[in-house]
Amino acid sequence: MSHDAVSPNPAGTGAAFFDVDNTLMRGASIYHFARGLASRDLFTTRDLMRFAWGQTVFRVTGSEQPEHINAAREAALAFVAGHDVQDLVSLCEEIYDDTMADRIWEGTRALVQGHLDAGRPVWLVTATPVELAQIIRRRLGLTGALGTEAESIDGVYTGRLNGDLLHGPAKAVAVRALAHKEGWDLSACSAYSDSSNDLPLLSLVGDPHAVNPDGDLRRYARTHEWPVHDFRRHRAALKVAVPAAVAGAVAGAVAVRAVRHRRSLTAR
Repeated sequence: MSHDAVSPNPAGTGAAFFDVDNTLMRGASIYHFARGLASRDLFTTRDLMRFAWGQTVFRVTGSEQPEHINAAREAALAFVAGHDVQDLVSLCEEIYDDTMADRIWEGTRALVQGHLDAGRPVWLVTATPVELAQIIRRRLGLTGALGTEAESIDGVYTGRLNGDLLHGPAKAVAVRALAHKEGWDLSACSAYSDSSNDLPLLSLVGDPHAVNPDGDLRRYARTHEWPVHDFRRHRAALKVAVPAAVAGAVAGAVAVRAVRHRRSLTAR
């Protein structure tokens, strides 16, 4: 995991933490990144269609198993190994502007702005690669971003992770450490997520919110009288959110094909 922050805001004793996929942004950010790669002819439309089918399957099953999380990690590392960090960041910048910027939920953006207007730090906490998380943070004027970080040496990815995938309980661990560092009172902090996998994070703060929640989180939030925000117009059709780690696994596999395709073209 890693964080990317601007000048700290001293106002208040707490901060607000937002998940990205299906909470701040419609769908899985890694899928939108895959679409951006496809539009640049880095892999075929057929590959993208296979990914979309995988997304549909996981909407039906709606589970994030350990093997899926491990597959996401290995696929992502295979994708970035040996590549220049700045090249990938530049590509992420382009794809965010072209493909992701208009997918930010207006309702969630308003929640974010409310915290910013109140002078509270706002951080993203996501399993998505930290490079993407940092770009979203900068574009939206947020305070910082915690995300999954691939190790790099001399500006080149090594194919290993710094730490582990920032997912599930790992988010709560990262936020607790950040709060301790910044001197925030967790009981004065807020957290927002769509997934029951983030219950450790949501339960850590004094002001948890369910945003576009999956069924398990919706039930838990109602039982514990947490605020529920649903910005989906067709909730029945989107009842099960795309599992972030699973989507990352499929997208990572597609991205590996893209890298291999590029290398084969270069070798000709």
